[in-house]
Amino acid sequence: MLSKKQLLSRIWLGIALLLLAAIVSCEKGAPPPFTPSQPFTPPPTTSPESPAVRGMVIDSEGAPVTGATVRVQATTKATITDEKGRFILSGLKEGTGITLSAWKEGYYCAKVEGLTPLASDITFTMRLVQTNDNPNYQWISPTGGNSCYSCKPGVTQVWLDNDAHGKSAVNPRFLTMYNGTDVNGRRSPPTRYTENRDYGPIPLRPDLSQPYFGPGYKLDFPNTAGNCADCHTPGRAIDDPYGIDPNTVSGVNAFGVHCDYCHKVAAVKLNPETALPYPNMPGVLSQDIRRPFPEDQNRYQIFFGSFDDDNVPMEDTYLPLIKQSQFCAACHYGVFWGAVVYNSFGEWLDSPYSNPDSGKTCQQCHMPVPTLLNGQPLTNVAPAKGGVERDPMSLPAHTFPGASSASLLQNAVTLSVSARREGEQIVVEVRIVNDKTGHHVPTDSPLRQMILLVEAKGIDGAALTQRDGPTIPDWGGVGDPSRGYYAGLPGKVFAKILTELWTEISPTGAYWNPTSILSDNRIPAFGTDASTYTFGAPADGKSTIHVTLLYRRAFKELMDQKGWDVGDILMEQETVQVP
Repeated sequence: MLSKKQLLSRIWLGIALLLLAAIVSCEKGAPPPFTPSQPFTPPPTTSPESPAVRGMVIDSEGAPVTGATVRVQATTKATITDEKGRFILSGLKEGTGITLSAWKEGYYCAKVEGLTPLASDITFTMRLVQTNDNPNYQWISPTGGNSCYSCKPGVTQVWLDNDAHGKSAVNPRFLTMYNGTDVNGRRSPPTRYTENRDYGPIPLRPDLSQPYFGPGYKLDFPNTAGNCADCHTPGRAIDDPYGIDPNTVSGVNAFGVHCDYCHKVAAVKLNPETALPYPNMPGVLSQDIRRPFPEDQNRYQIFFGSFDDDNVPMEDTYLPLIKQSQFCAACHYGVFWGAVVYNSFGEWLDSPYSNPDSGKTCQQCHMPVPTLLNGQPLTNVAPAKGGVERDPMSLPAHTFPGASSASLLQNAVTLSVSARREGEQIVVEVRIVNDKTGHHVPTDSPLRQMILLVEAKGIDGAALTQRDGPTIPDWGGVGDPSRGYYAGLPGKVFAKILTELWTEISPTGAYWNPTSILSDNRIPAFGTDASTYTFGAPADGKSTIHVTLLYRRAFKELMDQKGWDVGDILMEQETVQVP
């Protein structure tokens, strides 16, 4: 039997040996790399009773892929691979078949089908996405045989029915402005020039005594194509950004910004100092496009999309950018001759909506969920073509509502009106709050306006005389108010007004010429405009105030010249009675 002294000695010896073992273990470093034949011990947070699958993700060279997302397909159950490319995904239902996907930025998606927990030794082999572009690639058409429609009919039909991107190459307002014609093909006279001692030839104002059908790029620059095609038909312009006349496009490129083009955009080139595209670099000039090499079995196709668990591995990949507003920047920010003409992306960037924690992206408003086809939500983008059933709230609609969408415009701002009698006057106060739009209203095209009309009438229906307050400017249309000519009426017009450098034509949409911003009273995101109007009170003391907010696509005079039959859209309306 050991004495007390001997027992204590052995205890201390045991402790010393344990400490020595711990030191030796630390010096040896981490355990050897995990391989499929060498399962690893689940982390402490994983319960032994929780069915799981486990394995690893490697690249085509056999090296582990760290930080890859491994997901049970079409679910939110996912995990991330560790520094050895290992993963364990627990909390699954034992014996229930699943498909696992794997993805990391810069790689094609990968998947393993037919798994049942407690599966182990699973290996994903991931292949890098191509980093170059094939100019000989033939774009896939949205419609017809072997088209987007043949695989994804529902999503494509929604896009065809709603999205103005698909009509950007054939939009009559775009083409008539480009060509200098009206909708019937009648062309304005070529631009006249005079000689300036300091600057050489400079343009003159058009001679309105002659038939005139509005401005046109080809009137001012008849021997060049310009860069309009870079946004309006980018699939055609990508290989010749300054040499494509939009009138010459055909086939798939007549769909404008078509499906195959949009899903080949790998990156948008932004100035790191401003987070904006560089000036005079619209559309394709600010995009990194990856067209595949169909004859190469390793690079035969590529589509960038919104799922990291896509069901077409080795062909599709997830692009986080496609869910971010920066994806839209190339065509929704444009600086020409030093003037910021298009700026919906820049306006969003400057607004609280760009806050990544509390804001909203362009896609959240302009690609709303779910996708509705014939009133029913889609749950599978490629039924019977390998598509996966998904939560409909994960399928953004390719509708892109914009300047022609009454529902979007009617949910853009909030109008409030108050009116009161002050002696022999009626005082009307109007407030417009841009509380629902992530950029200025109106935005982008400098032709667009938001028109506020304030009408005051007595009990007999006669208009009350305006004594004070703003009135609609002449470019609101001089003529019959019943036909949309509102110049001189009580109210305001919100617009970005450009003026041409040489001719001083204002307002103008001919920003292919040097222009400057003469004025800009549009309402920014979360901004408020307040205006006050005073009218002579009626003798009987009763009056009705009717306030209307309209959206107009272009200046009235220009619409008349071009023959654009585009009606105003009612945004807000309110009527107030004053005793």
